[in-house]
Amino acid sequence: MKHSIAIDGPAGAGKSTVAKELARVLGINYLNTGAMYRALALYALERGISPSDESAVSSILNEAVISVKYEGEEQRTLLNGRDCTEQLRSEAVSMATSDISRHRAVRDRMAGLQREIALRQPLVLEGRDIGTNVLYDAPHKFFVTASAEERARRRQKQLDKLGVSAEFQTILADIIARDRQDSGREYMPLKRADDAVLIDTTDLSIEEAVEAIKKRIEGA
Repeated sequence: MKHSIAIDGPAGAGKSTVAKELARVLGINYLNTGAMYRALALYALERGISPSDESAVSSILNEAVISVKYEGEEQRTLLNGRDCTEQLRSEAVSMATSDISRHRAVRDRMAGLQREIALRQPLVLEGRDIGTNVLYDAPHKFFVTASAEERARRRQKQLDKLGVSAEFQTILADIIARDRQDSGREYMPLKRADDAVLIDTTDLSIEEAVEAIKKRIEGA
């Protein structure tokens, strides 16, 4: 692989799992772009800054030096040289990330960092604006999606495994609301790039989705 691969799609479509497996199959690394937003959210919380305060968040963008390193196939996310990977999955960081990722200055900064990383080595990147913004000129772009109902079923199975009880209709409503928020965002909303290949995983296994993408790349 000489080029990085862009994968976008809505929450719960399986794009993270597909991206990780695709990277493994192709023998390149996977860049978890969401972890970079989470690292910034963590820094804001540590500084006592409200993630929804765009002006305050913008003022710390140059202070928060975010980078990644790989240990085998695993990505470790660094914040000012400190490995913060294990701190990024807390509920507080998740909530803060939802707010902080809406700001234009933040998305521009992260897109620049992700682009720099992708220029140094071939990667599989997934997110909301990879094909439309981060890697707008990538030769390989994919939009991975699934029906809202299927995504809700998958989420319910994940919660069941964790011993968490949740009503299907509640999960479905949350997913639809998240889709509306991501697609309706004023700056760089979630959308399929004009030249992105649609991969609908509603009736596909992870292996089938990865194989479909691999075939398109090899046939390009």
